[in-house]
Amino acid sequence: MKFFLDTADLTEIEEAASWGALAGVTTNPTLYARIGGKLADFPEHIKRICEITEGPVSAEAVGTTRSEIIAEGRQLAALAPNVVVKIPTMIEGLAATRTLANEGIAVNMTLCFSVPQAILAARSGARYISPFVGRFDDISEDGIEQLSQIVVALSNYDFSDSGVSGQSVEVIAASIRSAQHVTQAALMGADIATVPFNVLKKCVEHPLTTNGLLAFEKDWEKVIQA
Repeated sequence: MKFFLDTADLTEIEEAASWGALAGVTTNPTLYARIGGKLADFPEHIKRICEITEGPVSAEAVGTTRSEIIAEGRQLAALAPNVVVKIPTMIEGLAATRTLANEGIAVNMTLCFSVPQAILAARSGARYISPFVGRFDDISEDGIEQLSQIVVALSNYDFSDSGVSGQSVEVIAASIRSAQHVTQAALMGADIATVPFNVLKKCVEHPLTTNGLLAFEKDWEKVIQA
């Protein structure tokens, strides 16, 4: 499994990148607004993220018609070679994805919640598909089970003839709320988990590691004082 960071915060991205395990970044309008981002600064902000990580950086188109999404997608893809255009899973989004994929532009179809949506996204040429886990949990449904169904369904077929440059689709487990979500996504074979920075830190932490380190330090102090 690869780790993407779900954020627009440059400090978080730089720190995660320093750990050596960061494979990409996903952003969206909410995350950019959360850091106080301004519209005029958005292109340069995406460029900066692309400089920090060599992996794919998903930047979301906000248009609602296929023509708007296609135009935005072309503009976003022109910012850096590792930009992936993020498009919602809807009819207009599917049409825009087909056009952009035919032009060699990678697309991450987001807000995916069902197997039929995921298959249609893959057939339209999406390079990545992002099923949301936590939002199912928010309505008292099993988001991990929904993710599992999508992973299994997509693994039944070869979509390499649909996407960019013959690349097959990858599943990004999105709306991840905990390290347990990451564990479950990894066990079912999701290709990528995109996680907030606080969840990424929790993936590193474990109470037995902390307790073991404290014990080592305490015992070493005895050695020093002997």
